[in-house]
Amino acid sequence: MYSVIEFAGQQFKVQKGDKLIVNRVAHKEGSKFDVDTVLLKFDADGKDVTIGAPTIDGAKVTFKVLEHKLGDKVRVYKMNAKKRYRRNKGHRQAQTVLEVVAVA
Repeated sequence: MYSVIEFAGQQFKVQKGDKLIVNRVAHKEGSKFDVDTVLLKFDADGKDVTIGAPTIDGAKVTFKVLEHKLGDKVRVYKMNAKKRYRRNKGHRQAQTVLEVVAVA
């Protein structure tokens, strides 16, 4: 059984046991929280499909926060040729690793 949810402006296909890497959420490590914006739900056999309009009432997905971390460094380099202008910056996005505990 899996579901399609909307979380933090993005859509994810999730099922029990999956791990997601999303932008930083404001929950502590080890805590659990629910997301109730379930857009689509497939049953275990894959034949029974429930489509929300826009969401499914009463459906929710429970997440557990595994860790907070920083993503890979992205280099931002600006240069204007023949003007002696060069800027080099780095950025590491704050991320959270989530585990799907239950799909209800």
